[in-house]
Amino acid sequence: MFPAHRPRRLRSSPAIRRLTRETVLAPVHLIQPLFIVPGEGVKNPVASMPGVYQLSIDQALEPARQALALGLGGVILFGVPSVKDAAGSDAVDPEGIVQRAIRAIKRETPELYLLADLCLCEYTSHGHCGLLKGHEVDNDPTLEILGRAAVSYAQAGVDMVAPSGMMDGMVGAIRRALDGAGHESLPILSYAVKYASAFYGPFRDAAESAPQFGDRRSYQMDPANRREALREVDLDLAEGADAVMVKPGLAYLDMVREVRDRVEVPVAAYNVSGEYAMVKAAAERGWIDERRIVLESLTAFRRAGADWILTYHAAQAAQWLREEAPG
Repeated sequence: MFPAHRPRRLRSSPAIRRLTRETVLAPVHLIQPLFIVPGEGVKNPVASMPGVYQLSIDQALEPARQALALGLGGVILFGVPSVKDAAGSDAVDPEGIVQRAIRAIKRETPELYLLADLCLCEYTSHGHCGLLKGHEVDNDPTLEILGRAAVSYAQAGVDMVAPSGMMDGMVGAIRRALDGAGHESLPILSYAVKYASAFYGPFRDAAESAPQFGDRRSYQMDPANRREALREVDLDLAEGADAVMVKPGLAYLDMVREVRDRVEVPVAAYNVSGEYAMVKAAAERGWIDERRIVLESLTAFRRAGADWILTYHAAQAAQWLREEAPG
């Protein structure tokens, strides 16, 4: 066979490598998370996530404009209210932090695709993802709150809701609430496969959502489980999810591929805070080339089958991709 077969012939120049590239990564595949906090003129750096900030609504308008200009797929909002209570009341308040942010961003950049994370952990005083019964999350009463929150986000003008709390039946409850309020066209991106992961640590600094006791392993998935993840996907699709997500990302690319091969709907993956923080820490020490590592990692998400990638590197990666584009 040698030398008739020389695979290096198709790697010999940048032009032929572009021509034979099997996986495409573009800005439209990337979604930028934004953390919204009360006040004006607020841009608080998140210590464990260099380059990420808690932003007041007025300060969030510039990254929204930038996301649109860079051609990102969209942005997803996480809210940090000024007052938290046991019921997560700000999540359903028409004047809540995320609802006001949705309206402001839509006024400024109506063409930008806007998602809102839908979970109670940022809004509850105890930091858990639902209402409590003793020290346990009470699944079914939480569903009614999630439905009300979804309707309030829809009324504010959001383009998609993304429930992330891993409550049983959450997609069906949200779908019924949206349809009953006349928002039957609003899509749901379900965090269908969300593992109880140590990779979330820095996010809890950004969203101020660390649980005040215990952990979330009674509702988020065991990292050892594969078949359970596929069952979660099937259940959420049966309840009306329009797209599904795997979270975290890099340590779970096998699950991204499994889900992609199983379903016909869009599949998202979340390049989570711990993954981002590790890259940043190593890059700051000069141990890795951040640009190459980030673009390689995001390409791996795409190669595994992710249609959309939620990543804190979205804006920077989009700029790098533009610089690398031929012509």
